[in-house]
Amino acid sequence: MNVMSSVMRGARRLVLVDPAQLSHFLSPPVLRPARSSAPSLTCEQNRKFASKQVKGQRKQKVKVDKQEVEIRQRMTAASLAEAMNKDFDHVLEALLNTSVDVDSLEPDSVLEERWIKEVVTRSGMKFRWAKLSESRERPNRDVQRRPPADPSLLKPRPPVVTIMGHVDHGKTTLLDSLRKSQIVSTEAGGITQHIGAFLVQLATGEKITFLDTPGHAAFSSMRARGANATDIVVLVVAADDGVMNQTVESIQHARRAKVPIIVAVNKCDKPQADPQRVKQELLAHDVVCEEFGGDVQAIHVSALKGDNLLALAEATVALAEVLELKAEPSGAVEGLVIESRTDKGRGLVTSALIQRGTLRRGCVLVAGRSWAKVRFLFDENGRAVTEAGPSSAVEVVGWKELPSAGDVIVEVESEQRAREAVEWRSHAEEQEKLQEEQSVIELKQKLHLEEYRKERAGLTHLSWRQRKSALYRANKNKFAVRPSERTQKDELSLPLIVKGDVDGSVEAILHILDGYDAEQQCQLELLHFGIGDVSENDVNMADAFTGSIYGFNVAASRSVQQLAARRGIPLRLHTVIYKLIDELKDELSSKLPPLLSENVVGEATVLAMFDVSVGKKKVPVAGCRVQKGQLDRRLKFRLIRGRDVVWEGSLVALKHHKDEVQTVKSGMECGLSADGDADFRSGDVIVCFEALDTQQVTSWDPGF
Repeated sequence: MNVMSSVMRGARRLVLVDPAQLSHFLSPPVLRPARSSAPSLTCEQNRKFASKQVKGQRKQKVKVDKQEVEIRQRMTAASLAEAMNKDFDHVLEALLNTSVDVDSLEPDSVLEERWIKEVVTRSGMKFRWAKLSESRERPNRDVQRRPPADPSLLKPRPPVVTIMGHVDHGKTTLLDSLRKSQIVSTEAGGITQHIGAFLVQLATGEKITFLDTPGHAAFSSMRARGANATDIVVLVVAADDGVMNQTVESIQHARRAKVPIIVAVNKCDKPQADPQRVKQELLAHDVVCEEFGGDVQAIHVSALKGDNLLALAEATVALAEVLELKAEPSGAVEGLVIESRTDKGRGLVTSALIQRGTLRRGCVLVAGRSWAKVRFLFDENGRAVTEAGPSSAVEVVGWKELPSAGDVIVEVESEQRAREAVEWRSHAEEQEKLQEEQSVIELKQKLHLEEYRKERAGLTHLSWRQRKSALYRANKNKFAVRPSERTQKDELSLPLIVKGDVDGSVEAILHILDGYDAEQQCQLELLHFGIGDVSENDVNMADAFTGSIYGFNVAASRSVQQLAARRGIPLRLHTVIYKLIDELKDELSSKLPPLLSENVVGEATVLAMFDVSVGKKKVPVAGCRVQKGQLDRRLKFRLIRGRDVVWEGSLVALKHHKDEVQTVKSGMECGLSADGDADFRSGDVIVCFEALDTQQVTSWDPGF
């Protein structure tokens, strides 16, 4: 009691002290005005210790990016799970401890809006409502051909004649004789490997545009393109060879293009020529010549000697007059890309056949996904020309990118319009690819969903907890035995880079590669293809994929060749297409493992068994008589008892009488001891054989 009294007296004295004097003792003092007669004193320092906060420290909020889920009204449980990238059981788990009857919920059950939001929120995600507005479609900015011209504006034009036929039947030689040039000497191997377009003016004054197509089997697409761009087809058939495979194919191309045919029976100057046999063979393919009552003209010619070529030209001009070939020389230009290539001095060059209008320098053209502002025009002899009318074949310089052979050329009014058309075509092609990819994705999703339903078909009678437990027990070993993701491919493969001089050549090679059907032996992977000489980028790509480079009618600089040699990249350059394909077949065959085969050298019969002492060891020896061939100690041996192979290996010793020998011939007796535990018995057969490695040959047959 006395203590409490003294404490209270000290407190009253402290309250009555002057605040100015009290400030010297408290640092800093805080005095609040009293609400009553006894003011209260609080110290801020004490509150600082109670809060336990460090000066300058701020509480940081960690921002977590939540997955956004697009929701809509009346969603089913399955569609909600798909929108969340979860399975159906996840939705059931999220609805636990709610008023929803989880056991009665099915994948096609429609959920209320509040439960849809609840599932998304409990899953740690955020939701947004799906937009109902559809995206605006892009306007079509493509360019098309003009409608047919007014007949009063049409004027006669020269005919476009395509020379077609089998390889080495004399097509280019025939064209040589007509235009008095030497084209054959410029073609590698003496066979045409490109489409050539030439304007020939006959002695009578008429002009004819000739297209010379390759006859080799590899250039089927070039022949089809030539038939579609022509008015008349001159079918060249050798009188000594008759109708061949590419002859029949040329007839089919002409029929599909609905183009009339003139038959030129060539090489009639040879002693073994038989033109009548050629005409009879053509009957089997519905080509009926005039002398058999048909409407097809057949002219006997000799391209090498120039015999009867005037009659062939007259027949062509006469047929052109019957067809009444006309075109509109004015208006926007329309044409066809015959060939495209990269020229070192001129850049990107196309051979074009003008079908309508007159092409001049400065015209803006669109072809495929490329456009050009024409800088120069050249004829087939390399001379610059100022304009080209209908049925003219010219080389066009000024392309931004190389169009593909066979693309339609259309003139537009400005460069801006050309860019719009090219962008639209690229967009349309991308959309088409996206649709194809989407269909593949949908198919895979459908297969996955069918597999998913099949897996759960036997668990439908269980509750979701029992189903979850059963699936866990069934799949718990799957991930433990999952193979490594970084595994090397076991199958053999040949990565390939193809370069060509013109678009048509590359197209022909790709067409051949499309027919590759030996994937079970070796996979053929096309890494890249293009037009132009082999570059360092091609070598780097081939090095990255351990591939080979094949070039057709292209070159490689010395630095590129040295780079390929240092890196061990096969660089195979050819000027004849069938030699390129032959070397490709050889490389494919070299990739295949060798076939192991056995060659039986001799056979012997065991007559008796006896032991021979070698030092302190007894070695079993079989006494044998050679029945066939000979026994060679350096080769492998096999012991056969009945139909079973008892032992296989090599020999330790082979003796004839007491002499060590290498071989024992038929009819002789010998003793032999085996390397290993071989249980010889009387009557056994010993076979001597050698193992041979035979190189496999690819089963791919390109057709020529």
